[in-house]
Amino acid sequence: MDKNIYLAQFYGKSQNYTQIPREWYSKYGVKRGLRNEDHTGVLVGLTRIADVVGYQRNAEGTKIDCDGILYYRGIDIRDLVKKEKYNGYLYEQACFLLLFGYLPTREELNAFCKVLQDSYDLPDDFLEMNLLRLPGRNLMNKLQHSLITLYNYDPDPDNTDVYQTLRKGLNIMSKLPSIAVYAYMSKVHYYNRKSLVIHYPRKDYSTAENILSMLRLDGSFTAKEAQLLDLLLFLHADHGGGTNSTFTNVVVSSTDTDIYSSMASSIGALKGPRHGGANVKVSLMMENIIDAVGLKATDGQIKDVIEKILHRQFKNHSGLVYGFGHAVYTLSDPRAEIMRHYCGMLAKEKGMEDIFDFYNRFEKIAVKTLSEEKGANMCSNVDYYSGFAYNMLGIPRDLYTPLFVISRIVGWLAHNIEHKLYDNRIVRPAAKYVGDLMDYIPMEDR
Repeated sequence: MDKNIYLAQFYGKSQNYTQIPREWYSKYGVKRGLRNEDHTGVLVGLTRIADVVGYQRNAEGTKIDCDGILYYRGIDIRDLVKKEKYNGYLYEQACFLLLFGYLPTREELNAFCKVLQDSYDLPDDFLEMNLLRLPGRNLMNKLQHSLITLYNYDPDPDNTDVYQTLRKGLNIMSKLPSIAVYAYMSKVHYYNRKSLVIHYPRKDYSTAENILSMLRLDGSFTAKEAQLLDLLLFLHADHGGGTNSTFTNVVVSSTDTDIYSSMASSIGALKGPRHGGANVKVSLMMENIIDAVGLKATDGQIKDVIEKILHRQFKNHSGLVYGFGHAVYTLSDPRAEIMRHYCGMLAKEKGMEDIFDFYNRFEKIAVKTLSEEKGANMCSNVDYYSGFAYNMLGIPRDLYTPLFVISRIVGWLAHNIEHKLYDNRIVRPAAKYVGDLMDYIPMEDR
């Protein structure tokens, strides 16, 4: 209970002076949330890094729903997954493509991976001083703190030259998996009284392999497990310049601040459940649903629980069916389509086909129910299957969103560099003042 009665009174009284009616946004032509009336995003820049396609426009300019496509540098991500023989390092190949604009040869990819692997190790005493001695309750906050702390280990941290930004960004990318895993280990050791186990990163491992190796007590994993995590990192690597955390990075870096500050700002944006934190919400929701109706639930029971969620009659009363709907995608999210296929493959190895089948059935019923309820096409999004995938891999829920950071940081870096190269102006939009003009009133007359 808030004991500061005066603050509550001030806040209540302020509503007489601060209210902005919803209809004023239309009146003044202001785009709420930088969204157009047809829910498409307001253009805020130009990019050649990634494109998110969820609709088309006909000759009259009307928005037409279509199956989703995600392009990395003009290449359909489905082609990158399906047409190339898998040899590991899919995420690293995506990093190369997003940063440099072209697909690497085997020699170029090996050289790029070596750059990352040579920087896996944390600075001397960083683990002991900043992670083990200072455990954090929230891992996303701890990642922000760790990046700001890395600033102090850089002999030239405020150098924002484009090439130096690339070098510093890759150095951060290399160290993030270790920081995230160690932050988790430190947290559960300090707050949950679990044994502290630290594995050092191996320079012959990919990003995905190292995460599994450092996280597991015996350091072992199967080839299919590493492939699924590699795929998850790949699918989250970038999603265009309009995502909140990417736009945040461009806005903050446009002030010519250091890369550690801009990356920490992006982590803050990604932390929220409306952005990167949604995968945790999906996982919790599905766990509650399975507890309530069981894996053998009928289609009718599944539809009933979906309707209860929509009418705020289930668990957290949010009214939201997490993992469905997207700001751009309409008929399908290509990342969810790919993930469904590979989750099904690993589910057989793990003996979790019954849970996967429930997810599949729930998805189909939810898409139909939500589309009817909303009067618009709805689809599952990447968050729907990612939590299930992490669960199969034995990754704790605390690490779901930090893994999003690990994968998306390359997108932040690519857009940061692109803005520096081809725009390089401070991002400073405008807001229209709609308040009243008031005369000053002396203190004794108030």
